[in-house]
Amino acid sequence: MKKIIFILSFLICGHAFSQILSSNLEKKTLALGEVNHLVIKIDNIHEMQVTAAPKNALLPFHFEEIKDSIGQNQNSYERKIEFSVYEEGKFTIPELEFNVGGKILKTIPYEIDVINTAQKADQINDIMNNKEVKLETRDYWELYKFYILAALAVIALIIAIIMFVKWGRKSKSSSVVATNHTLKELDSLKKKKYIESGNFRSFYVELIEISRTFITKQYHLPADVLLTDDLIDVMKRNNTISQENEKIVEEVFLRGDLVKFAKTFPDQVTMEKDFADIRDFVKRSSKDLEFENLRKDV
Repeated sequence: MKKIIFILSFLICGHAFSQILSSNLEKKTLALGEVNHLVIKIDNIHEMQVTAAPKNALLPFHFEEIKDSIGQNQNSYERKIEFSVYEEGKFTIPELEFNVGGKILKTIPYEIDVINTAQKADQINDIMNNKEVKLETRDYWELYKFYILAALAVIALIIAIIMFVKWGRKSKSSSVVATNHTLKELDSLKKKKYIESGNFRSFYVELIEISRTFITKQYHLPADVLLTDDLIDVMKRNNTISQENEKIVEEVFLRGDLVKFAKTFPDQVTMEKDFADIRDFVKRSSKDLEFENLRKDV
């Protein structure tokens, strides 16, 4: 009899001091995104430390934890988890482990069905009907002013590019620009003092080179590639250059060829005259072009 009482007392004491784990799942069938609750409770912990997975990391991957709260006092531990699932199918909450003073306690697993409650035939209505708003001219301006301004800027840019291509390039190659540029080159040649030093060969080489480039740009004749005799023949047949200017070009170019091949040795006076004649020819070239334009208009 004493043995029976002892055994019963032992069992009662053991039960009284052992930890009791319980869990409760609110719903086992969920709609997509519906909130569910899982409550886990451990009694008789007798101030022992309870450890488990950290907050928001207790449930598997497919379970989106919304809230994870833990409450504990001297004799009990409680953990409440709110979660949702956003995929259709069957999902399992496995056994969840809790360490109570070195002793492992496990919950029972749960199977959850997640279903899509929306049907293809369901009609989705707005909470409020669309409201028509009457817009005035000012409202349209406020809505689209940046697009309008951007379009105008693009149009202005296109017009500016067209004007530059059409007239800008022409101005750069105009007769006035060509004349001024050539006069500056002649002034640079003068400053080299070839005439004063008697360096007639260098003088005529550069003078004729400047003249050929000028004729090519101003009269659009291939003076930069033609031989002197051929250039003189083209000038006479073209009739663009006046006879006075043709004579100057012919005399200076022929003399330059003779100097180049050392067949003549001009003096300082002749070099000064040739330089002055070419300079006058460049200045008078605009009159040749004016006459040519008048002749074309007639």
